[in-house]
This record gives sequence, structure tokens and C-alpha cells, in this order.
Amino acid sequence: MRIELTINHQTKSFEIRPNLLLMELLRQQRCYSVKHGCETGDCGACAALVNGKLVNTCIMLAAQADGADIITLEAIGAPERLDPLQAAFVDTGAIQCGYCTPAMILAAKELLDRNSHPTEADVRDALAGVLCRCTGYVKPVEAVLRAAQQR
Repeated sequence: MRIELTINHQTKSFEIRPNLLLMELLRQQRCYSVKHGCETGDCGACAALVNGKLVNTCIMLAAQADGADIITLEAIGAPERLDPLQAAFVDTGAIQCGYCTPAMILAAKELLDRNSHPTEADVRDALAGVLCRCTGYVKPVEAVLRAAQQR
């Protein structure tokens, strides 16, 4: 089956098998920030923004995303010019093992795009779908609140 997606601002057509997961397609497109985690939608490490909403791509078929605008971490900032969210994660030490960090930054972006002045509870709620197995959420929450203040 043929689908068309806009991935990180580039529109492309794909010939896919019907059971191809969106996570698999994104990783085939070199979007390695989309992590291969639990395959059940529980850990959130595979998250991407699909039409502006955070989606666990391991439980979404690529066919379901036909026509969608998808943003992964690869489209946010650049090594020489970090996005303010990325800079806040670095500055606060919120980047731990890095496995959940891309999804946390995307969850924070989704939050800040709809609420530029979140409370700590808003941030904790936004990050709740991304499981951190290292140390927790104190530093990521601090990073998102710092980024919100700088907007």
C-alpha cells in the first residue's frame, strides 16, 4: 500500500506493508531518536509528534499516519544551535542515559506549544507518559519549567 507522510518537514511517499509500525518506518528513515522500547506503548520511548500530538509510534501502524505531519527530535534544534528545550535539558543535567530524553523533549514541546506558562503539575502530567528508568523526573521537570520561563 502507498502512503504519504511529512517527516521533519519533508514530504515523502512510501510503499509499505499493511502491518508496518510507524516506529519501524521512522527508524528506517534514520529518525533514530525514536527508540525501540517496550512495543506495547507503555514506556513512551518511541514517541513522535503526529499532527502536533505525542504518539507512541510502536502501537500505531504507519498506514494510520497516512497524510500526517510527523516531527521527531531530529527536527528540533541542531548540534551547533540547540532548541531552548534541549539547552535547558543540558543545563539542568536532565539528560541522563538519553534513552527517554528525545520523547521527554517532544512531550515538553507539545506541552509548551499549547501552554506557554505550565505549572509543575502540568509538566509532570505531560512527562508522565514517558518512563524514565534512570533517576526520575526532578531534573526533566526543572528543565521544562526553565525552558518555559525563557520563551
